[in-house]
Amino acid sequence: MAKADYYEVLGVSREASEQELKSAYRKQALKHHPDRNPGDHASEEKFKEASEAYQVLSDPDKRAAYDRFGHAGVNGQSGFNGGGSPFGGAVDLGDIFGDLFGEMFSGGGQQRGSRQQRGDDLRFDLAIDFETVMFGAETEVKLRRLEACSACNGKGSASGRGPSTCNQCGGRGQVRYQQGFFSVARTCSACNGAGQKITDPCQTCRGEGRAAADFKLKVKVPPGVEEGTRIRYGGEGDVGRAGAPKGDLYIVLSVRPHDFYERHGNDLYCAMPISFPQAVLGDEFEIEGIDGPVNLKIPEGTQSGREIRVRGRGVPILNSKATGDLIVKVIVQIPRKLSRAQKELVQKLGETMTVDNKPASPGLLEKMKDLFS
Repeated sequence: MAKADYYEVLGVSREASEQELKSAYRKQALKHHPDRNPGDHASEEKFKEASEAYQVLSDPDKRAAYDRFGHAGVNGQSGFNGGGSPFGGAVDLGDIFGDLFGEMFSGGGQQRGSRQQRGDDLRFDLAIDFETVMFGAETEVKLRRLEACSACNGKGSASGRGPSTCNQCGGRGQVRYQQGFFSVARTCSACNGAGQKITDPCQTCRGEGRAAADFKLKVKVPPGVEEGTRIRYGGEGDVGRAGAPKGDLYIVLSVRPHDFYERHGNDLYCAMPISFPQAVLGDEFEIEGIDGPVNLKIPEGTQSGREIRVRGRGVPILNSKATGDLIVKVIVQIPRKLSRAQKELVQKLGETMTVDNKPASPGLLEKMKDLFS
């Protein structure tokens, strides 16, 4: 059977760049690798075919010969084979896939011994009062994280010498072995990919080089924060293994509700009851705001449900000098019981006023419901 065209095998054009060849081969190899398709001979053949195609096309000399003479230009008679495998040596998949290949096919996910993995990030949930949102605050919190072990100074060994190079992988963190015509890198089982081992572990940290410790941190909360705001403190998380850098600390804020005010965006909302005479005649008085007294002016003829906006008395905008507004919704209170004298006065007032008691349209009724809700 005639061999398939190498460019068609990888699914690229004849003008494909080196990076396009590598990407195409990586896609085919991941799809048809025997470890992902155990017992599937068809996938195994496609994998071999893709590896052969990449081995030839990734070599400039072999590619030039293939482009000129086809398969005849890269077989054993043309001197490009080198013997052994059908395409002149094993394809090193580790060079193509790097750490991703080792993670997918070896189940490792460990970093190589030459790389340090930073410590874990930490989260602390901090509840604040509504007033803190308005003015900001600084508070001290007590936390717990992994620090370098004081008994072994973070070395992990009782002698203080620290780890020694793993004999099985030679410090690489990976063991490479030959599987047919290709080589595969797996995470070293002896050192779990660290490339080093502790032969005399510290009794305090059991060779970890880290131990849990309490610490205090001053947290500065700026004005204008909201529910769920995250404040990041770089390098305040767990320390990494073998002297690797610390992770980060995230302070996540939750805001306790206020008894009187509600926040919507950067505006403050509240409801204020007024009497019927105040609504009819108008009035001016002070209410207690979060940031001090607020002068509220009620115009004559104010209807129940009207919203009065007080500029600049809302929530500070985070990282800005601007603020939102205070919005007061006035509710006209109708007394349930009146004295005899009050009833007489209301009756006299009613005699001077007329109302057209005609049915309202459904649309108007809905508006009235919204107004008094």
